Amino acid sequence: MSQSSPELLAIIEIGGYPNFLPLYERLGYQVTVVNSQRKARNYLKKNQPDVIVCEYNFQSDFRDRTSNLETLMAVLQKQSGVNVVVFYQQEHEAKLDKLAGRFEISHRLPFPVDEQQLESALEVMA
Repeated sequence: MSQSSPELLAIIEIGGYPNFLPLYERLGYQVTVVNSQRKARNYLKKNQPDVIVCEYNFQSDFRDRTSNLETLMAVLQKQSGVNVVVFYQQEHEAKLDKLAGRFEISHRLPFPVDEQQLESALEVMA
């Protein structure tokens, strides 16, 4: 068998944007979709995707973190070579900047997510 398809983990917690699954598949990704950070972390215990597409959800009520992504990004520090694409609300860009200062984020796309920009980012990572 020749080179396998790159793997993409899509973490869709809140959604509210188009279904990008057809785009991911058209670009040749083998896609796994989960709907929570807990399920994503369980997936990452046994798998190392090439790309993770997720949402940045700022939450000021967390005691020890500011968003849904800190724990996920900490897990990814143990896995090299995983590209992370983050969708975010523009009003939380400064908070995301702080997170990006601590963890490597490959690409950030504000809502509403532009499919062409997402496609361009994913083509580079495939």
